[in-house]
Amino acid sequence: MPGFLVHVGAVVTCVHGGQAQPAVPNPRVLVNGQPTVTLASPYLVVGCALPPVAGGPCVLAQFVMGATRVTSLGQPLLLIDSVSLCVPTATPLLILVTQPRVIAM
Repeated sequence: MPGFLVHVGAVVTCVHGGQAQPAVPNPRVLVNGQPTVTLASPYLVVGCALPPVAGGPCVLAQFVMGATRVTSLGQPLLLIDSVSLCVPTATPLLILVTQPRVIAM
C-alpha cells in the first residue's frame, strides 16, 4: 500500500510517549532537504514512560517492514505505515507526522 516516505524530521514516538530518532539516516535520498530512513536503521528511544517493573522502558526499536518497491543502498525505505518493534517491550513505534509530498510503495 502506498504511503509517505519517512524522513529524519518525522515525529516518531513509542506507544508510551518516548521520542524516537533514527540512528543511521540515509543521506542518498532527500525529501524536503532532509535524509530519509531505510529499514536497516535502528531507532533510539528516549523518554519512554513505561517503568522497569512493567517491562520498560523502550530503548531501541527496529522496523521490520518498509517499502516494497522503493529502495536506497539496497534497503527498503520507511513509509508512514511501516511496522516496527521496540526492545525490550515488543510494542510498536508510532509515526505521527512526516513529510506530505513524496509517496512510495
